[in-house]
Amino acid sequence: MWVNNEGAKSASESVDVVLIGGGIVSATLAAMIQRVHPEWKLSVYERLDAVAKESSNGWNNAGTGHAALCELNYTPEMPDGSVDITKAIGIHSQFMTTKTFWGSLVREGALREPSTFINNTPHMSFVKGDANQKFLRERYRLLSAHPFFHDMEHSEDYGQIEQWSPLLIEGRPAGEKIAATYAPSGTDVDFGAVTRQLFTDFTARGGSLELEHDVTDISRNSDGMWNVAVKNLRDGAAKTVRTKLVLVGAGGYTLKLLRKAGVPEVKGYGLFPVSGTFLSTENTALTSKHNTKVYGKAAEGAPPMSMPHLDARIIDGQRTALFGPFAGLVPKFLKEGSVLDLFASLRGDNLLPIATAGLDNLGLTKVLAQDLIANQAKRIEALRDFAPTAKSEDWKLFVAGQRAQIIKPASGTKGTLQFGTEVISSANGSIAGVLGASPGASTAVPIALDILRTSFKDEWSTWENELRSVMPTLGTDMKAEPEKALELEAEADVTLGLPKRV
Repeated sequence: MWVNNEGAKSASESVDVVLIGGGIVSATLAAMIQRVHPEWKLSVYERLDAVAKESSNGWNNAGTGHAALCELNYTPEMPDGSVDITKAIGIHSQFMTTKTFWGSLVREGALREPSTFINNTPHMSFVKGDANQKFLRERYRLLSAHPFFHDMEHSEDYGQIEQWSPLLIEGRPAGEKIAATYAPSGTDVDFGAVTRQLFTDFTARGGSLELEHDVTDISRNSDGMWNVAVKNLRDGAAKTVRTKLVLVGAGGYTLKLLRKAGVPEVKGYGLFPVSGTFLSTENTALTSKHNTKVYGKAAEGAPPMSMPHLDARIIDGQRTALFGPFAGLVPKFLKEGSVLDLFASLRGDNLLPIATAGLDNLGLTKVLAQDLIANQAKRIEALRDFAPTAKSEDWKLFVAGQRAQIIKPASGTKGTLQFGTEVISSANGSIAGVLGASPGASTAVPIALDILRTSFKDEWSTWENELRSVMPTLGTDMKAEPEKALELEAEADVTLGLPKRV
């Protein structure tokens, strides 16, 4: 074991690994570490009274198993009119890895009945207009030629699209230029359920999960060990936990904690908070007709996070439909955060990067302004692009999760706004954290693997062999060997109760 109590007289506890945050990233990391070193002491600290209450919660994300089946931002149109599918292949490979891991955990009994967290929900792309029809046609031509997307279908016919998703066509005026693709192997995922089940297994294996415990400071000792200061929010008691490795999956608070730890790699980084709101309905007359996830195209110049989608969802066993997102500007970095988060995050090293990123992303500013002044009538008008017969009384607005988008330092004093996730670690890998949002929870398994490769450089070759028993895609170049990847995915799909791809 790593822990050495020498020099730890001031520490109240010593553990092998401290994980901060009760979301899906920490849960996934803990599951992997326990399988390669079951004897290690792992402690997870979550400041709220339950796990999966922030971005991992089923109501705080779209629940899309992001596999690049329907998300048009993963297949950008180039200036010459060509379509680049490189990113789509990578995203699909990542979700294949996620499914093989979950399948193994179901067989172990670590995850329960698969339908409690993952369900087959076909994914669709839907566009309007001549130019978008042409784009979708070319996207389909390229994707369907790749083994990962061989079962994708395409149509510009009202009748066929209505078979796939009735709400898209009901009440739509005849003669509109529309097009859609249909991927029957798509999924809806309740990431909150995955997180809760993983933590139940974690504690059953001897892991320590402490709720309502806030990490207030992280400092490094001269011997290379970390002291993690933890406060019990119920009674105010404080303690220091000594560890060699700190893994931070605290969402919008990750950057703050890495700064407290003095990690130089985060110098110049900033965050831009965006809240998401959705329209939802549980009207069975609507949800019974809608069993797909339908993604549209973001407006020209708008960021990918504004891409509209109409989602069939199953959350906590309840079938519902969501439409959005509509952006909101709330200066919190977490849904249960503080309105002072943005102000408190400003430093001398990130002021200019944040300012220049704002000037370079006027499209986001425009989307925020439009969404902030939008009323229910405007939101229903946007919904009617997808469901022409939508009625305001059937749909209610709710606030979903809070996302802290990365502002990354670039050349000179400039900053760039990033819409993905990024793993940041210290030079020696003894502390690491995850920043950013989309595709988020869908890539928790690949993110966890990246962290382990960085933080356990010496052990990784051994660990990779051991983890292959629960993640058979490890060591497989899925882009170079797509047929083998599909075979491994098919085995996982059987376990997860997902239909066979034909």
